[in-house]
Amino acid sequence: MTNLKSILINKISCKSIWFMRQAGRYLPEFREIRKKNKDFIKLCLNSNLSSEITLQPIKRYNLDSAIIFSDILMTPYALGQNITFIKEEGPRLSEFKIEVLTKNNKEKFTQKLKSVYEAIKITRKRLEKNKSLICFIGAPWTLLVYMLGLKTEDNKLNLDKYKKHRTQINQILVELNDYLCVHIKNQINAGADVVQIFDSWAGLIPIKDIKDFCYIPNKRIIDFCKSKEIATICFPKGLKDNYKDFNDFVKPDGINLDSELDPIWARSKLKDVVLQGGPDPKILFKTDKEILEVATKYIKTFKDIPYVFNLGHGLLPETDPDKVKMLVNFYRNYNE
Repeated sequence: MTNLKSILINKISCKSIWFMRQAGRYLPEFREIRKKNKDFIKLCLNSNLSSEITLQPIKRYNLDSAIIFSDILMTPYALGQNITFIKEEGPRLSEFKIEVLTKNNKEKFTQKLKSVYEAIKITRKRLEKNKSLICFIGAPWTLLVYMLGLKTEDNKLNLDKYKKHRTQINQILVELNDYLCVHIKNQINAGADVVQIFDSWAGLIPIKDIKDFCYIPNKRIIDFCKSKEIATICFPKGLKDNYKDFNDFVKPDGINLDSELDPIWARSKLKDVVLQGGPDPKILFKTDKEILEVATKYIKTFKDIPYVFNLGHGLLPETDPDKVKMLVNFYRNYNE
């Protein structure tokens, strides 16, 4: 079996499957752990439990890659911003002050995330050698959305706050970049071999600012990773047709397609990159027949080019684990 790093670096066409949020909310074995660990940040910092959760879907489905159980908001946490997770509402961050970035230091930042790196070390030892271990970060813009509270409750850009902070956004993005590169390097040194960069709120950026706030910050990180020979996957969710401009400018090793993208368009327009994902995670709420029809569409569309089977976003809490198993088995046994 070819691991994910080799597929990404060498642009190899072969079968590979994993899922975003594969370790977490939909698995009963995860829920048992979560019941006993109410503080989500503390759970992410529990190295042994984080490793155990990371490996749960590998044990269930024998997926080709593990992704470390953590959260993109561990970065603002390590920078000193207070974070609470509210059930049914999501994360709430304390008021942002620029000193969080300008008066911090890399040693203190690394120390606060030491348990994350230890979890990666533990997992790498327990994971089969031929399987990749994926680490991840939030892209600078997406972290900034949370840190400044730029998103409304209905997931739109808060224009008033955006205009208020407009002049300092570039500074924040540059400062964040340095810490994110430290976090990537530390995770890779601990044993991860691929990094996925989640720009989950890229679709909120006004078109006139998309290059400055999305393309350039992602490219800075990709260029850093290339200098260290680190395999990369970008996920600029919500960019629609701008996926092409993003890919041409940023040049990641892999790019995750969101469920809004037409797979035929993606195959035609996104070049010199390993494609990943695409299907709407909600498809797993459908009948087996409907699930397999969608899976077949993506498999056929990306036949004979480098493609990693995944979804257009993370597995949802309501997902039936048996549906995931059925999909994995179908993909593994699919022959045209």
